[in-house]
Formats: sequence, C-alpha cells, structure tokens
Amino acid sequence: MANEYGDVATLKEKLGIETSDTSRDTLLTSALAAASRGIDRATGRRFWLDATATERIYNPHRRIVCRDDGEMLLVDDIGSTTGLVVESGPSSGPWTTVSGWETAPDNALADGQPITGLLRPNGIWTWRVSSTTRIRITAQFGWPTVPDDVTEAALIQASRLFKRKDSPEGVMGSAEWGVVRLSRRDPDVWNLIEPFVLSGFG
Repeated sequence: MANEYGDVATLKEKLGIETSDTSRDTLLTSALAAASRGIDRATGRRFWLDATATERIYNPHRRIVCRDDGEMLLVDDIGSTTGLVVESGPSSGPWTTVSGWETAPDNALADGQPITGLLRPNGIWTWRVSSTTRIRITAQFGWPTVPDDVTEAALIQASRLFKRKDSPEGVMGSAEWGVVRLSRRDPDVWNLIEPFVLSGFG
C-alpha cells in the first residue's frame, strides 16, 4: 500500500543517511509503511484520500445526532465533495437519492479537515428511516491532505522502527548512558497524533 505519511528521502535526512545510499531503502520503506499503518490503528482513522469515490453503507439508527439546527448523520472522514452522493434504501436496494443536506463542520475542507457529518438543516433524517433502512454514501473517504503533525509522527516512528534492528530486545546501549530500555510508546509521536484520535480509540 503506497499511502505512507512521509517519504524515504525525508526519513533518510532525519537518520543522517546519504540520499545516494540506497542499500537500506527496503528497510526504510517497510518502517515508514508500518509507522503509517500504526498511526491509522492508534487514531481509528486514516489520513490518505481515496483516488476515486467509493461506496459505504451505514445503519443510520446508530449515527444520527439531534441538534438544535437539525439532525446530523455522522459519517467516516470524507476528504472531497467530488462525486459525493447520498442515497437511502434497504441494504439490497433500490436506492433513492437524498437531497437537502449540508456538510459539517462548516468550512472543513477549506481548513484542511475532513467532513464528518451530513446535516439536514431544521430537518430530520429519521422520517425516511425504518428498521431496515440504510444510508449509502459514495465519496472520496479520507482527509483532504495529510496533516503535518501526522507526517512528522510517522517519520519519528519510522526512525524508531528502523533503529530497532540495533535493539532487538528493546534496549539500546551507548557509551554515555549505558543500557537504556526503549519506552513502549514514544511520547513525541503520541503528542502529535493524540488530537486526531477518534473517541473510543487510543
């Protein structure tokens, strides 16, 4: 999967490896991929954007939030309005297009944030919902751009993973500090990604 949050050239720079030295590129690429997917698991979301719109089906009974200005349908992160279509119907179809909704939060994409909800202003989703009704959303899921904090966290974690080849038992040694046991969670990585963690994760 080529959706790493960073690139090998930048990782080499952080590690003090010459750009022209390609002897460890396979290990570096593997570390960067593992760090990126680890961030996905830790935050409960992923930050790369689908190349094309794909379909996802939701049970609205578990995803509707009542607000003063209408009902909000909570959705997975959507990083673009290109090809965004909302439909309702039984899971086996047929599907009927739903209109009259707005994306939320306001100005999310302009601020580099994903759309996380669809609001029916002063209206409801539930009038069209039965026990078998589902909402089908076709969209480019993910984030509009990878946040800088996530990229930095991936590079730090990838550096850490790459260096593990020198500390297979989870310890490192130096002339100045002696034997040092590596912590289970890098505090800098966690501080960078914590604001992005979905409720129930981390």
